[in-house]
Amino acid sequence: MTATVPDTPDVPDVIALLAAHQEAAHGSSSVDPAMVASNVAGIGSWTRRQVLIRDEQGDAVAWALVHDRAAGRTVIEISALPSVTDRLAGALFDWAEGVARSIMRARGLTRTQLDSGAYADDGRQQRWLAAAGFHKARTWLQMSRPVTNMDASLPGPREGVSVRRIALHDDGTPVASDLQAVHLVLEESFADHYNSYRESFPEFVQRLREDPGHRWDRWWLAEVSAEGAWLPGGAVVGTVLPPDESGGPGSYIDYIGVHRRSRGRGVAKALLHTVIRDALDSGSNRVGLEVDADSPTGADGLYTSMGWVTSYRTESWHRDLA
Repeated sequence: MTATVPDTPDVPDVIALLAAHQEAAHGSSSVDPAMVASNVAGIGSWTRRQVLIRDEQGDAVAWALVHDRAAGRTVIEISALPSVTDRLAGALFDWAEGVARSIMRARGLTRTQLDSGAYADDGRQQRWLAAAGFHKARTWLQMSRPVTNMDASLPGPREGVSVRRIALHDDGTPVASDLQAVHLVLEESFADHYNSYRESFPEFVQRLREDPGHRWDRWWLAEVSAEGAWLPGGAVVGTVLPPDESGGPGSYIDYIGVHRRSRGRGVAKALLHTVIRDALDSGSNRVGLEVDADSPTGADGLYTSMGWVTSYRTESWHRDLA
């Protein structure tokens, strides 16, 4: 076998490899070609180190990435054909650990969390993760909701709550104060959530811009009337999903957060209604999101009550590296 750093000509093979991995793992695939291209040789590759494994016939059989996501957080992704052996998988996890250590040293850290994952029904990946020293940390519900013409009549925010897009300059770039407000609201919103950590503003913006579906006009800021002023109370960062089997694009909620001072005022529902109406206006046929299945906030109950259903489940697997 051969191991190389993939480049643009390898993108079609990587897409086919990922589709085969997903089909074997949970019975269907939803590969985003633009995301693969970005991670292999586009803006996404700037924060990733990767290796592509080919067999004796030159066919791509495995792809491993190490993502320098933020200080103290390193993401490891390993995708492989069903024919890949435990021995090769172990070698790839060993390689990923070495890269993670080099990233940790470059950042001047003494510890980092390795973050990987598996589909909930993928016993092979779970076995590989356990062998590499990871432990299952969390289960996530991957949910989707159809968008219909009935959504045009969804109610607006309660009194004392407003929702607007972040402000943009004439050239389409965002106004810095609104970007910073979204970052601050999300940091404060998730401060008491599982495995929360501080992500710097530059890390936050760079990471989200790596997604080919990123659009500044899918960022929303909720404001609440409090203390005699309008204060940031919630935020959504959204992206555009590629067309599904029907040919229709979708919308995706990367992040939705409500500041602690604004809870109980219907801010989350106001933000969700805004995203759904915007999806209808923009021609999207669905809105997707991910929610922590073990969250004490019961967020999955809110989404279910508003029409979201679980498509499949994924798992986070963690390992502390010193």
